[in-house]
Amino acid sequence: MAEDLISTSTAYNDDNIVHLDDREHIRRRPGMYIGKLGDGKHDDDGIYVLIKEVIDNSIDEFRMGEGKTIEISVRPYTDETGYTGEMVCVRDYGRGIPLGKMVEAVSLLNTGGKYDSKAFKKSVGLNGVGTKAVNALSWKFIVESYRDGKTRRAEFRQGHLVADTDIQDYTGSEKRGTRIEFVPDNSKGLFENYTFRDEFIETMMRNYAYLNTGLSLVFNGKKFSSKHGLLDLLTDSMNADEPLYPIIHLRGEDIEIALTHTNQSGEEYHSFVNGQHTIQGGTHQVAFREAIARTIKEFFGKNFEYSDIRSGVVAAIALNVSEPVFESQTKVKLGSKDMSPEGGISVNKFVGDFIKQQLDNHLHKNPSIVETMLQKIQDSEKERKAIAGVTKAARERAKKNLLNNPKLRDCQVHYNDAKPTKSAKDADDDLRQESSIFITEGLSASGSITHSRDVRTQAVFSLRGKPLNSFGLSKSVVYENEEFNCLQSALNIEDGLDELRYNKVIIATDADVDGMHIRLLLLTFFLQFFPDLVKKGHVYILQTPLFRVKNKKETRYCYSEEERLQAIEDLKPTPEITRFKGLGEISPDEFKAFIGAGIRLDQVTLRKEDAVKDLLNFYMGKNTTERQNFIINNLVVEEDVE
Repeated sequence: MAEDLISTSTAYNDDNIVHLDDREHIRRRPGMYIGKLGDGKHDDDGIYVLIKEVIDNSIDEFRMGEGKTIEISVRPYTDETGYTGEMVCVRDYGRGIPLGKMVEAVSLLNTGGKYDSKAFKKSVGLNGVGTKAVNALSWKFIVESYRDGKTRRAEFRQGHLVADTDIQDYTGSEKRGTRIEFVPDNSKGLFENYTFRDEFIETMMRNYAYLNTGLSLVFNGKKFSSKHGLLDLLTDSMNADEPLYPIIHLRGEDIEIALTHTNQSGEEYHSFVNGQHTIQGGTHQVAFREAIARTIKEFFGKNFEYSDIRSGVVAAIALNVSEPVFESQTKVKLGSKDMSPEGGISVNKFVGDFIKQQLDNHLHKNPSIVETMLQKIQDSEKERKAIAGVTKAARERAKKNLLNNPKLRDCQVHYNDAKPTKSAKDADDDLRQESSIFITEGLSASGSITHSRDVRTQAVFSLRGKPLNSFGLSKSVVYENEEFNCLQSALNIEDGLDELRYNKVIIATDADVDGMHIRLLLLTFFLQFFPDLVKKGHVYILQTPLFRVKNKKETRYCYSEEERLQAIEDLKPTPEITRFKGLGEISPDEFKAFIGAGIRLDQVTLRKEDAVKDLLNFYMGKNTTERQNFIINNLVVEEDVE
C-alpha cells in the first residue's frame, strides 16, 4: 500500500521551484496589485485603478507643495501593429521623477521615493508598487520627466523596456514635471474588450478635487476643483432639500469632516485616507461613527441609543496618516490603528478627540442646528420603539429561517468573512469580493441558478412571487413582512453595511413585464430602507439572453434584438431561433455560462440629479393621472418574433 502511494504521488523537487521576475509576477497575479480586472463597465474595475495609481503619484507631488494642475486625457489608440485600445495620459507639474533612476522607478518593484519620509509625507501612493503594476499591465507605457533643464524618455511594451533616450538637455517650452502615457493590455486574461467610461473617471476627479483644495484637475478639457473640500462633496452628492440643517464642516490638522442629517433611515459615509477613497471604510470610519454618536449623546445629556442618533446621518471624513497600512494594494480599507508607524496616538483617539472638541463647540454655537437634530433623533427613537414589539420576534424568526430556510441556498465564502491569513502570493485568491446572492423569482429560475452556481461564492434567495410594494410604509414593514425580514437577515444589513454578507446583490428576474415589476419592487425596498446598499454599488441586475440562435455548427446567445439579427445573418441560411420567455426555461447546463466568468451585470447607480423620492412616488405611489398619461404615451406593442 505504501509503495502504491509513493508511486502515484506528484513529484516535488528542485524543478518545481520557480522564480518570477517583477513583470511576470504582476501579469500572472494582477489581482494582488489592482484587485479585480474588469472591462470598464463598473466603477470598481481594475482598469480605473491603473489611472488612479498614476494620478496618486501626481497628487503626492501637489501635497508636497509642487504642481497645482494635473492634466488627464483618454483618447483612442491604434499603432503600427494594428493594436487598438485607449491611451491614458497624465501630466503633472511637480518636481519630475529623478532622471537617473526614472526607469527603475517605473519598472522595478520596491523601488521608489516614498520610503524616504523626507521626500514624501503622508503620501497616497504605496511605496514602489503602483506605477510598476500599470507598466507591466500595459501594452504600451511611456514615461517622460522634465527636471532642472534636462529630460529623459523611456518606452515599454508589456513591461519590457524598448527605448530609452537617457538624460538630455532640453530647451523647449515644456515645464518641469512628469508625463506618463499608457495603453492597457487587452491580451487574454487581462483587460479584454475594455473601454473607459467618462462618468467613472469624472467621479474620481471630483473626489481628488474635494480632498485637495487648490488643486485643478483637467480631464479631457473639463476642469475639476473645489474651494470647500468635504462641504462641497456632501453638497454635490445630495439634492438641495435633503439636509435637515446646514452641513457641519470642521477642519483640523490632518483631519476634515462634514456631516448632516436627512430623512432617510440608514447611514451614509464617505471616507478618505491621504486622499484615497476608502470605499470599504476601515479604522478611521469606525472611529468616526462612534465619535459622532458619543459626542451628540453627551451634548444632549439624554440616554439616546446610538442607532437613533446615527439614523439618517450623511457624513464624510478625510484623514492624513503617516505611512498608512491598507488591507490590500487597492487601498479601499484602512487597517492602521495608529496615526504613525512609530506609535503614539491611535486613530480612534485622534478622531474621537477632534470630534469631541470641535463638534461639541459647533453645536453650542448653533442652537438652530441643535433643535433640528434633536427632533430627528426623537423621531428615529419613536419609530424604533413603535416597531420594538415586532422586532424581537421578527429577528428570532429570521435567525431561525436563515439557519434552515428553504428559500435560501447559501454559499461558503462571504464578504464579511475574516481576511484570509495567507501569504502574499495567494492574496489575489481572496474570494470575498466575488461573494454574491441572486434574488430570483419563482422556484424554476431558482432551481436553474442553484444547480449552475459556484457554491463557493454564489448564494440564491428565492422570492415567493411579487414582493410587497413598500413605498410610503414605515420601517416596521421590514420586520412584519416575513420575506423582507428574511432578506434583510440574509444580507445582514440591519445595523448597516459593515457586516454585509455578500458583495454583490444581484436581482435575477425574467425579462418581461412581471420581471421588471419585481425589480422595481425590490429596488423600492432597498432605496427606502437601505439606500447605502445602492449608493455603495452593491446592487446589480442580471442580464440573461433573450434568444438562442443556432445551426448545426454553432450556437449563439443573444441579449438584444440587434444581437439576434446579427446572429441570424451570420448563421444563415436557416438557423433555429428560440426565445427564452423566462429564466426557468433556460436549462441549468446553459445557465452555467450566464452566471460564470462571462456574467453580464448592470450595476444600479444613483446620480445627484436622480430625485429618488420623486421617482419612487411617480412609479410606485398612487395611480395618478400623470402616470396613466405617461404609460399611454410611451406604450410600445411588440410583435412576437416566433
